[in-house]
Formats: sequence, structure tokens, C-alpha cells
Amino acid sequence: MSKPILILSLVIVFFSTNLFAASPRINYLLYCSGCHRPAGEGNPPNVPTLHGELGRMMSIQKMRGYLARVPGSAHAPITNTELTEVLNWMLEEFSADTLPEDFKKLSVEEVTAARSQILADPNKYRADYWKAYDFSDIEK
Repeated sequence: MSKPILILSLVIVFFSTNLFAASPRINYLLYCSGCHRPAGEGNPPNVPTLHGELGRMMSIQKMRGYLARVPGSAHAPITNTELTEVLNWMLEEFSADTLPEDFKKLSVEEVTAARSQILADPNKYRADYWKAYDFSDIEK
């Protein structure tokens, strides 16, 4: 293959993959809405709603990685960067009003580390680290 054709091929591949990258919303619809539904309402108690509670969860350090560790997130066929974008989009889309005032978006490094530790029982983890939490500390 000649050098100009090789360069042109690389340019086409580069731009085509970037042009067709899905937005966080589209990735949410593709990989999360099957369980959590398009509007994030879930199907409690086994599939939690994404409204309100997610924002409060971000006050607890043990819960920041939770969203990347649940099997649906951990196994989604998207990159760690794309998953990070989806999770931050979900937090802002469904729970912006309950995010802590000092909230910092999830980082790719944080999501990558958490995603490698898939939760076998997300409901137990929630019960251990979220439901048992003293909410009076969050409200202050």
C-alpha cells in the first residue's frame, strides 16, 4: 500500500470512529434503559430508580464506585471513558437536585478502577453501604 493511501485510510478510520461515537444519552438508552427504563424510573426494588437517590449516594465514598461496579455497567460493551460519561450524564440528568454541593464528577480513573471489581450482589452492597447509612449526616 502506498504511503498516501495508508495516510488517507488512517484519517478515514480516525474520523469515522469519532463521528459515530454515541453520546452518553444514546449509550444510556442502548445499555441501561432495558432495566432502568428510558426515563430512569427503574422497577424497584430489584431495579432501583435513578431519580434522586443517586445524587445522595455521591456523598458516600463507598458508593461513588458502585455505579461502575453493578453488572450492567461493568459488562456494558463500551469503553471506560464512555461509561464515565454515561454515569456522569445519569447523575446530572436524573439526580442533579440531590447531588452534594461539592460534587466532583466521576473520573475515568475512578470508574476504571471500580469497574474491574464487579459486584456479584449489588443489592447486598447497597444494604451494607447505603441503606444502613445515617442520612441525618447528609441532610446537614
